[in-house]
Amino acid sequence: MHLPPFKGVLALEVVARLGSVSKAADELNLTVSAVSHQIANLEDFVGCKLFERSPRGLSLTAVGTRFQRDIAGALDLIAHAAQHARSAEAIEVLRIHLSPTFASLWLMPRLPAFRALHPDIRVQLSASHAEADFSRADVDLDIRYGAARWPNLHVETIFTEHVVPMISPKLKAQLNIKKPSDLIRQDLIYSDVNLVQWPKWFAANGVAENPLEYALSFDRAYMVIDAAVHGLGIALDSKRMAESALDNGSLVEVFEQDLSIAVHAHHLVYPKQHAQWPRVEKFTAWLRHEAAT
Repeated sequence: MHLPPFKGVLALEVVARLGSVSKAADELNLTVSAVSHQIANLEDFVGCKLFERSPRGLSLTAVGTRFQRDIAGALDLIAHAAQHARSAEAIEVLRIHLSPTFASLWLMPRLPAFRALHPDIRVQLSASHAEADFSRADVDLDIRYGAARWPNLHVETIFTEHVVPMISPKLKAQLNIKKPSDLIRQDLIYSDVNLVQWPKWFAANGVAENPLEYALSFDRAYMVIDAAVHGLGIALDSKRMAESALDNGSLVEVFEQDLSIAVHAHHLVYPKQHAQWPRVEKFTAWLRHEAAT
């Protein structure tokens, strides 16, 4: 079997994915000239040009596009073989990427239960708002926040969330809030990342007016909830994410009647083939049970 130079195959995949030789060089920890040399070797092997070269950089030729599509499956097989080899270890490592708020407010308090149930699985967590890149083969599954829009991946909504205004009991006692329009002039806390923002909540509850300004603004939902706990204003967020504060009484809903907006915001996302891995199968089964209870 006459195989092409693997370094050239890998260089082609990374350059095509990142759209830049210099970015590919950074990811591969090589020089730009080394990446270009590997691509040239691959082109010599196949006997045709795989990239068009121009002052603006490299772009795949028609043959290069077809070649990239054909090798994608082979690279996936290699990555999956490596993952299966890892799975054969006595101690498995489950690599989870997730949103910071879900990690700190929902998963972390429950993680000891998973560890007690599966002491043979080590857990590695990485948290950010960026989506995990499964092509790097260093993430088993991703818990993403937002509208589900990820074709070719398994996407499973974890639970339905209800977004409501929340306030500290002390602050609520100081204010005279009877109806949704009463909130317009109050100190509202704004979240940059939430699917449901204040204007949407006001519109859903019959208030045509929108806030002119916000008392505080954050780019993390857990900071919004924490600010509300400290009496800095009124938060609009998921009851699921604020369940600890609601349960211990440090937060209460502003209104007794149900004025929430239901959303599907947190999703379990991973390549379909990852479902075959024992550590992923065990975690997802546990997560479904926890979400249901």
